[in-house]
Amino acid sequence: MKNMVVKTREKQWIVKEPGNPIYTRQLVQDLGIDEVLANLLVQRGIKNADEVRRFFHPSLTALHDPFLMKDMDIAVERVRKAVMSREKILVYGDYDVDGTSAVSLVYSFLRRLTSNLDYYIPDRYDEGYGISFYGVDWAAERKCTLVIALDCGIKEAEAVRYAKTKGIDFIICDHHLPGEELPPAVATLDPKREDCHYPYDDLSGCGVGFKLVQAYAQKYGIPFEEIETLLDLVAVSIAADLVSVTGENRVLAYYGLKRLNESPRKGLLSMIKLSGLEKHKITIDDVVFKIGPRINAAGRMESGRMAVDLLTSDNLLEANQIAKQINDHNNERKSIDRAITQQAIEIVRNHPKFSTLNSTVVYNPEWHKGVVGIVASRLVEAFYRPTIVLTKSANGFISGSARSIAGFDLYDAIEECADLLENFGGHTYAAGLTLKEENLETFRQRFEEIVTKNITKEILTPIINIDAFLEFRQITPRFFRLLNMFQPFGPGNQSPVFMTTSVYDNGNGRIVGNPVGGKGGHLKLELIQEADSFRPLSAIAFNMSEYFDHLAAGEPVDICYSIAENFYRSSIANIQLRIKDIREGKDTTL
Repeated sequence: MKNMVVKTREKQWIVKEPGNPIYTRQLVQDLGIDEVLANLLVQRGIKNADEVRRFFHPSLTALHDPFLMKDMDIAVERVRKAVMSREKILVYGDYDVDGTSAVSLVYSFLRRLTSNLDYYIPDRYDEGYGISFYGVDWAAERKCTLVIALDCGIKEAEAVRYAKTKGIDFIICDHHLPGEELPPAVATLDPKREDCHYPYDDLSGCGVGFKLVQAYAQKYGIPFEEIETLLDLVAVSIAADLVSVTGENRVLAYYGLKRLNESPRKGLLSMIKLSGLEKHKITIDDVVFKIGPRINAAGRMESGRMAVDLLTSDNLLEANQIAKQINDHNNERKSIDRAITQQAIEIVRNHPKFSTLNSTVVYNPEWHKGVVGIVASRLVEAFYRPTIVLTKSANGFISGSARSIAGFDLYDAIEECADLLENFGGHTYAAGLTLKEENLETFRQRFEEIVTKNITKEILTPIINIDAFLEFRQITPRFFRLLNMFQPFGPGNQSPVFMTTSVYDNGNGRIVGNPVGGKGGHLKLELIQEADSFRPLSAIAFNMSEYFDHLAAGEPVDICYSIAENFYRSSIANIQLRIKDIREGKDTTL
């Protein structure tokens, strides 16, 4: 049976092909679970009861031997030599959540072994991403002879070569794709190296750092229980960096979230409280939308070093003070982000030329560089096309961030404009770039031409992948309890999306909130299905207030949605449908 396509006014709903019915029926028989849940498991490649148990109950024994990673033995021995001979070690990492959590993890471990230690986070604006020559000089001035670089370095061959002239060795712990030349480091740990045969290649940068720590502990007799305390940082990095929540990452995220909920480090506990999550069961989504952005705000608005200060603090009072500062920065970031997003949306809405374009490139020299990536993502949500948001840099150039849509390779499009750029970097769906102001219009035109040549109408139509049809009567407490065992959700194991037809609001629906962009609002609904009309289900539909009149008139809709726990203003959870799209009427066009 092929995927079923249901076309809506703006989005295309694609109902996935069911899993093999033989395996589905066997799971129903062996485990006594709902057929919908059995199908979800089979769709994820889980075919028998033993595999279900391993999926629902991940084990730390499933973690791979860290010495399977290329250069791990060399890296461990170089760290050991530095510790034993009292060399000054510098832990160096990127300014985002993955980088700062990775630095915090390795620093927290090493300070148990040596006090001759420091950490360094490059300035987002003065140095940019990766290993900078300024950072190398900073290390040399402080007589560091070993630098452990985390979440960066795989493409910084020149900086590492420069460090060698200063008598500094590098160990690279990265998870990005290598370039043509590996850096001349003592050891380069990256599961994406072509000559690395490590069984899992989608670790976060912090995850690679954890494997280094795991290897050292394994070799030198440190009990695993002592490094298990670091897994809250790994879970935060996995969530914030949007790596796959499959295989080894699923195990790391599962136990990291367990620690985050039961005994988080003091800095994360402070962030949990400031995020209003102290009475909730913290999920990957909570890290992505509440904890991660706060940690990121340190590097966006002030310095990433502040995030490491927070995540390595052993003093709750100190952690609370740092967390409050970071939270204040995040509030400032949100205010700036909201204002700039509003301005950018108005530019696109109010200029007729944008209505005919397949790309969005907007520029304002006054915009804050720290939020242009967020604004680009907001514009993609609003207009769904490849988007670049630019502002003036401190060096006089224009720089900014780019975001793409599913199915379009943004990096390739930018690379075709390389002769107009000072530098650029990134991947398929996100990138950064810098150019001279006089090249802006030429770049804008060429980028639009490249997008138009390579994009299709199908790519420009947002797709919602639906796992299964569901009736409201099937959403029982047991169904929801078992569905929660599919967590942690994330790339590779997304929260299931269901479709239910002919549902109604019970008359209590209302418009709430004021979304970014200044138009419309959200729908807070209590939905019923004719077959189960006595039991309304709470639902939230963000930015879909245009359906209010239809629902208020008692007319039916079809919906696609995920199911989640809602803790709003209460520590008591209730089931809530998170609506992804709405279609009016009962008719289904196939």
